[in-house]
Amino acid sequence: MQAAIVSAGRRLRVGVIGVGVMGSNHARVLAELPAVEFVGVADPDRVQARSVAQALGCAEFPDFATLIEQGVEAVTIAAPTHVHQEIALACIARGIHVLVEKPIASSITEGRAIVAAARRAGVTLMIGHVERFNPAVQAIKDALRGEDILSIAITRVGPFPPRMSNVGVVIDLAVHDIDLIRWFTDSELVEVQPQLSSAVAEREDIALLQFRTASGVLAHINTNWLTPFKARDVQVATRRKYIMADLLTRQVTECFGFQPDGAYSMRHLPVGHAEPLRAEIAAFVAAVRSGTTPAVTGEEGVASLEIAMRCLRPAHAEPQRKGPRRVAG
Repeated sequence: MQAAIVSAGRRLRVGVIGVGVMGSNHARVLAELPAVEFVGVADPDRVQARSVAQALGCAEFPDFATLIEQGVEAVTIAAPTHVHQEIALACIARGIHVLVEKPIASSITEGRAIVAAARRAGVTLMIGHVERFNPAVQAIKDALRGEDILSIAITRVGPFPPRMSNVGVVIDLAVHDIDLIRWFTDSELVEVQPQLSSAVAEREDIALLQFRTASGVLAHINTNWLTPFKARDVQVATRRKYIMADLLTRQVTECFGFQPDGAYSMRHLPVGHAEPLRAEIAAFVAAVRSGTTPAVTGEEGVASLEIAMRCLRPAHAEPQRKGPRRVAG
């Protein structure tokens, strides 16, 4: 089934599939967008679905199949990753436009299947790499236009998230920064050198990842679940600038005008105040309505997942070093 055309001036009928922490925020944003007719939420956890539906004054459904029978034209999928393919393919088969939370799927094969199906059906497929919509990240991207990038270093650390059970830090955290490196450089990652460790969790909870892009940029990601506080920092060196950014406080500083005696100038770059998730979902709705290429394509989602999977392959990493385990509680 081909996707229906959304006429100008008519609100887009949208639903949310999966209303855990992220999905409930999707629902909140969609319920507030004037260009959207928010149909409702679907989740097999009836207590959670009812709680979200009552808070937003929308309908609740026991499963995604019941939701899509209501005539939705687009959905956001924030269900667990292992069911992304099943849900996305079912929606695409009905001509429904899809925003899938990162990662696109549990495997590269599944991700490619979603992309191929969306292409055949002519529906909009966007991947929820929400960090791209962080105003600080957008300020970095703007500052890098026309620059010869030399290196990128990203730190994304914090405490162990109780909600996490089936993936480690590479899929949960580092995939954000893999996507950012590809986006900042407009280049593919051709060399991958991961160092992983499982210190206190069943899956990797420490990852030091090094990359080289096809354009020659060296990049480094430091991520873990061992730091007692959250930190999200980016440093980018170019031939003319050095950019430092705190993605949490949204402060972006640019060093420039380097002199032979070591002197240089500094300035704070202007950064917007938009909520990243709201900007992401608004971009998805706009892409559906206009029929234009979405901000983060399915192909980009698969490419970032593929690099993350390469980081997890035993052949590409030293044997994991087990540290002392702690009992959660």
